[in-house]
Amino acid sequence: MLPGEQAQVDWGSFGKIRVGQGERALSCFVMVLASSRATFARFTLDQTLESFVRCHVEAFQRFGGVPRAVLYDNLKSVVIERQGDLIRFHPRILDLAGHYHFAPTPVGIARGNEKGRVERRIRDLREAFFAARSFSSLADLNQQLDAWIDRVVHGRRVPGDAARTVAESLADEQQSLLPLPEHAFDPCHVQSVASGKTPYVRFDRNDYSIPHTLVRKPPRSWPRKRPSACSMVTRRLRGTSAPGTPGARSKIRLTSSALAREKRKARDHRGRNRLVAGCPSAHAFLGQIAPHGGHLGGTTTRLLHLLDTYGATDLDAAIAEAHRRDAFAAQSVAHILDQRARARGAPAPIEVVLPDDPRVRDLVVTPHALHRYDHLAAESSIQRRRTTNEQPEGAAPRPRPACHRSRAR
Repeated sequence: MLPGEQAQVDWGSFGKIRVGQGERALSCFVMVLASSRATFARFTLDQTLESFVRCHVEAFQRFGGVPRAVLYDNLKSVVIERQGDLIRFHPRILDLAGHYHFAPTPVGIARGNEKGRVERRIRDLREAFFAARSFSSLADLNQQLDAWIDRVVHGRRVPGDAARTVAESLADEQQSLLPLPEHAFDPCHVQSVASGKTPYVRFDRNDYSIPHTLVRKPPRSWPRKRPSACSMVTRRLRGTSAPGTPGARSKIRLTSSALAREKRKARDHRGRNRLVAGCPSAHAFLGQIAPHGGHLGGTTTRLLHLLDTYGATDLDAAIAEAHRRDAFAAQSVAHILDQRARARGAPAPIEVVLPDDPRVRDLVVTPHALHRYDHLAAESSIQRRRTTNEQPEGAAPRPRPACHRSRAR
């Protein structure tokens, strides 16, 4: 193999590791220059296209140049569709190849032996480096890996050329590699995320707090720069990539409190609008609450409770009466309603006891007219009488048939 002609790339799976409060799959990206056997390897927590592209960029920078062809398996990150020699490459890989001017070359189907150099290096990593190795984090593992490659892999003799080490062969091969472009390829990944009812978004198995003003808004695109970081101006709260911190926990509590306050404001405005819509007299009445030293929010809440208990018609008349008496308080309206109910002989209203759960207590149910159900009940009664020949109340008895009269005689 000529210097600078080809590099071979593949993924290796290394089981799972414990990260924070969960487990993540551990993978290793490996690129080997076919001529010098120079190696670049990087452990990652996934085998996504984002990590695949980012590792290419780091490998080219580490080698100081780009080979003319890169040999791959037929993995989905490279080959989307293949029929014999007709290959449809992934657009992202074509962008990467166009930026660095190398030719992506998939091996033949079921012909993994064509990239034996990288296959042997993955086996070497598994047996000579990773077995029984201890590490504190992914960054620590990659630091140990870089040191091991520089000391062990690049210190070996080149197969077929015992006079030179891999490091010396790489120095010679760098003269044949394509030069790096002026600007490195941007490996950023853009992913659309949407928030639900809570003030955080889920990204890569982690929760990130967002301003409460963005809750339940249309999806936004957040660029992801590094495998364990995100360029959102937020803080990781909890997940499996990294454990949450007390500061992040307090941040979500503060964000949730702000969201709760905003929801309470919206609920207050919604309740006031419902009160004014059902009782037109309430608008002028509420306008006099603050000048007379009353609490607008508390008065509105109490009037909404009276609305649910007595109905809009009675409450509107009571509010108008209280306004004429200059009694601008919810207690005055309740007293007028109680007096009128007693005068009509109406039964005392039954207090509805709700649980403390705000999802139930703050639920607004709009009452509907029930005359439709009365109409359905009347139709059902008429149908029943037709079926059983039942006489309606107060109707004259039907004449008995002739056969019945003759039998009576």
